[in-house]
Amino acid sequence: MIHYILQVILFQVLFLAVYDFFLSKETFFTKNRWYLLSTPLLSFLIPLIKIPSFQKAVSEEFIVVLPEIVLSPEKTIQRTFHETTIVDSVNYVTILFWVGVAFFSLLFLFKFLRIFSLTKKHEIIKKSKFILILIPNQTKAFSFFNYIFLGKEIPETQQEKIIQHEMVHSQQKHSLDLFYFEFLKISMWFNPMIYLYQKRISLVHEYISDAIVAKSETKETYINSLLSHFFQVENISFVNQFYKPSYLKKRIMMITKKQSRKMNQLKYLVMIPVLLSMLFYSACSDNERTTKDLQGYIPEKSTQIVYYEIDGKVIKGRGDKKTYLDSYIGVNIPEGIEVSYDDLNNFEREEFDVIFNRFKQRESSNRTNFKSLKIYQKKNGRKTLAAFLDLDKMSSFKTEKKMLSDGSFSVLDVQKTPVFPGCKERDLDCFFKKLDEHFKKNFNTNITKNLGLSSGIKKAFVSFNIDTNGKVADINVKAPHEIIKKEVEQIINSLPKMTIGENDGTPVKVKYTLPFSFYVE
Repeated sequence: MIHYILQVILFQVLFLAVYDFFLSKETFFTKNRWYLLSTPLLSFLIPLIKIPSFQKAVSEEFIVVLPEIVLSPEKTIQRTFHETTIVDSVNYVTILFWVGVAFFSLLFLFKFLRIFSLTKKHEIIKKSKFILILIPNQTKAFSFFNYIFLGKEIPETQQEKIIQHEMVHSQQKHSLDLFYFEFLKISMWFNPMIYLYQKRISLVHEYISDAIVAKSETKETYINSLLSHFFQVENISFVNQFYKPSYLKKRIMMITKKQSRKMNQLKYLVMIPVLLSMLFYSACSDNERTTKDLQGYIPEKSTQIVYYEIDGKVIKGRGDKKTYLDSYIGVNIPEGIEVSYDDLNNFEREEFDVIFNRFKQRESSNRTNFKSLKIYQKKNGRKTLAAFLDLDKMSSFKTEKKMLSDGSFSVLDVQKTPVFPGCKERDLDCFFKKLDEHFKKNFNTNITKNLGLSSGIKKAFVSFNIDTNGKVADINVKAPHEIIKKEVEQIINSLPKMTIGENDGTPVKVKYTLPFSFYVE
């Protein structure tokens, strides 16, 4: 959510920069009005747009990730519980946001009631096109929809011109524009760009009214009428005021300015590269985002759970990345209730679309051993993308087509898997149990104490192959410190010799990936 808000603000900054540098000095007032109304809305929509052709394609290699090994499990659980219950249970940012929304909603209501009270307290004169409200002992002059508020102390010679000016605001529904920005201010009260937008469109409203009324007399006469009196100002942001000191100089300069040439309208074309760059940035951004969907659920990325069905038995593993969807690879229906694409939230759909597009591309080129993709929802609410294997295609594929980039094979793609001493073939539960015991027995937890690491739970990953001799090979460790990396390499290297993996009677290398976590004091 924070990333989305930052994108909205960034895009509004860019839109206003384009307006200030290229458009604000032109006399295309109506076009500028629509520009200022549409670009805030675009800034909300663009971050939600994802263009598949802009997104990076990811190669499809399936590697079995073993369940995570947790060292010092008691401390890890205590730490996790402490952080979850104390820190995450109270979302102070959310509370602050809604407090701000409530405050600005009340402020808006207060301003609206002030306008309403003026219509009830003072003299009303109904005209054919507007309603005139006369305010005694005041020189205020402003409009709100078809209501024109006029101070009785304004000289009669000035009143007609002011009414003409305010009638333009009323006829062109300028109050709707200001209401639009008031609601934006309530929903994004912390965004300074909304306030800048509102100031700019208020000034454009004055330009429009001045341009229309000034046609009925000479520009000099109209400017003199602006300067002849200093009117009081009603401090309400969603009314159109005839006189506002901060706008007066700019209004006079725009009245005296020559009409912009039609050729200058080409400046609006600068929006094309700006919009394309925004779309590209939004589509390619891979930062984690969270937001509420229509049902109020807050989706969050978490470490992916990968389920593999091997010989009718489902093995649960953990991925090395955070996702919105878990995954299942197998033949039989996984646990959970089947749901449709419509049941996914926006971010789950984005993730599904990327995988589905890859699936269709491979299907069209006959390079896939999957026959269908379906979605299942588990009891905890987490959704799983299930890829069902096509056994007929798998049996007809040559093993070379299943080989990973380093020349090894996934456990899913070998007919005879390596066997840990004391286990049975294809018994990954036993394989992991033996590996877990070996790792906990040999890992020296004391080495983590003086490495300068911050306290808390740390994670690391190790991938390795069981080669054609049954020995460990091709070890690759990702750890937060070099000493831990060497410790893990030493432990994996000390694994006992195993029976070899085979395909069609030929020895092959088999890849495993193992995540593990440990606690730093």
